[in-house]
Amino acid sequence: MPELYDTAAPRKATNLSVNSDLLTKTRALNINLSATLEKALKEELGKRRASQWTEDNQAAIKSYNEFVEQHGCFGDEFREF
Repeated sequence: MPELYDTAAPRKATNLSVNSDLLTKTRALNINLSATLEKALKEELGKRRASQWTEDNQAAIKSYNEFVEQHGCFGDEFREF
């Protein structure tokens, strides 16, 4: 499966606004803000891309499901369960 983004791209500084209490408590626990944000963004990007793929392929999915309803799945005759 291809990566969601170029993991070798250079890092870029950015400014964010974060709840001050949340920031204080995460810093007190030595939570790496950059790594945590990157992980959260990667997860969100993956969810959004999956959702977009489903939306983009809705017609094909519907067509396939209709075909399976009418004809069954390929290889059904070979299944032993």
